[in-house]
Amino acid sequence: MVVGAGRGGYFLIRQMLTTSNMGLEPVLAVDDDPNKQNISITMGVKVQGYINDIPELVNKFKIKKIIIAIPTLSQKRLREITELCKNLNVEVLIMPDIESVMTGELEVNQLKKVDVEDLLGRDPVELDMKMISEELTNKTILVTGAGGSIGSEICRQVCKFAPKKIVLLGHGENSIYLIHRELLKQYRDEIEIVPVIADVQDRERIMNVMKTHKPYFVYHAAAHKHVPMMEYNPEEAVKNNVIGTKNAAESAQLAEVSKFVMISTDKAVNPPNVMGASKRIAEMIIQNLNTRPGNTDFVAVRFGNVLGSRGSVIPLFKEQIAAGGPVTVTHPEMTRYFMTIPEAARLVLQAGALATGGEIFVLDMGEPVKIVDLAKNLIRLSGFKEEDIDIEFSGVRPGEKLYEELLNEKEIHPEQVYEKIYRGKVTSVDTESLNRILDILLNHFTKQQIINIANGKY
Repeated sequence: MVVGAGRGGYFLIRQMLTTSNMGLEPVLAVDDDPNKQNISITMGVKVQGYINDIPELVNKFKIKKIIIAIPTLSQKRLREITELCKNLNVEVLIMPDIESVMTGELEVNQLKKVDVEDLLGRDPVELDMKMISEELTNKTILVTGAGGSIGSEICRQVCKFAPKKIVLLGHGENSIYLIHRELLKQYRDEIEIVPVIADVQDRERIMNVMKTHKPYFVYHAAAHKHVPMMEYNPEEAVKNNVIGTKNAAESAQLAEVSKFVMISTDKAVNPPNVMGASKRIAEMIIQNLNTRPGNTDFVAVRFGNVLGSRGSVIPLFKEQIAAGGPVTVTHPEMTRYFMTIPEAARLVLQAGALATGGEIFVLDMGEPVKIVDLAKNLIRLSGFKEEDIDIEFSGVRPGEKLYEELLNEKEIHPEQVYEKIYRGKVTSVDTESLNRILDILLNHFTKQQIINIANGKY
């Protein structure tokens, strides 16, 4: 069954019927346009109903695969279609870009399975390309944590704006090698791409890198981000997230970088754990630097969990499902905000371009998602029924919240500065207080002390 009787559906059906090695036989199409009902799209394949008729038509025609062929389909409608199909025992696939179908180059392995990113993703925000181009085109850009999931996606998005040079900084040589190789393949002749193996905790090294490359713009994505890991290793959270940010930000200021954008987290809001606390203190550092003499504008961008990032819940669930279960969920009521990696990176670029210095921007993460519902969706999308794979509740781990706070009126100004971007209400810390905080953290501190400091008790 093909969903969509427009150009996409026409070319898809035509290719399936004329390419024997695809092994797919189109039986019928569905479309919500009343004018297309009961007409032949091409070569005798007819539109035989509306999208809401899918369950009835699947049973009637014994359909095994449904291919969605609507390039402009909204995320909301995609969710509705997959919901219609959830108990039908059919595979739901999405046609790739229409160009590959029109040119006859589509292969069956290019038909993409609907994944959880498709269901939780949102219709993309239109970026202000001119504003971002003015900041990035023909400039030198440096990204810390460039090998990580967010950092590498920021690099990909930045390269679309044709910078003169991009510096990929990270301490993991394998991940830097991978993003360097990927970008070279696409931009070798247009952009100077420089891999730098360095640790933000090494102050002298970071100072030298900034002085050597003199970037116009810095995206600081290097961080430890695992809540339970940082509960076990609070010293590392401070060294990397606090001192590492201080080193990167101060060296950027000395090198007269125009803008420094720190990637922060919703876990910095009233943090009950070490990781969130360390990121809140990192925000304090860059806000304070923004008040000091210098030419650099400092800004932070907060957002929630990104789908598919290393260590996120999705790869773990996929692994557990592949092993036959059980899928472990901490608590039946636990919710989280989610965003796809490309959407997060795009909004970081937009927020950075909007920044005038000192802001904490907060990205609108949409509606919170129940983790147990996410697990059920993944089970279904993996080709199982919900009852085939057990879900076990393991209990809330140290430092975890059941619900994350992100967009309450105490934390943000109600009006958006751009679609899906808010300005946070965060009080900055004076230099004397900040020095006192750093003095505590550079000497001996307890986990509770760092959490208290981040919540304004110092």
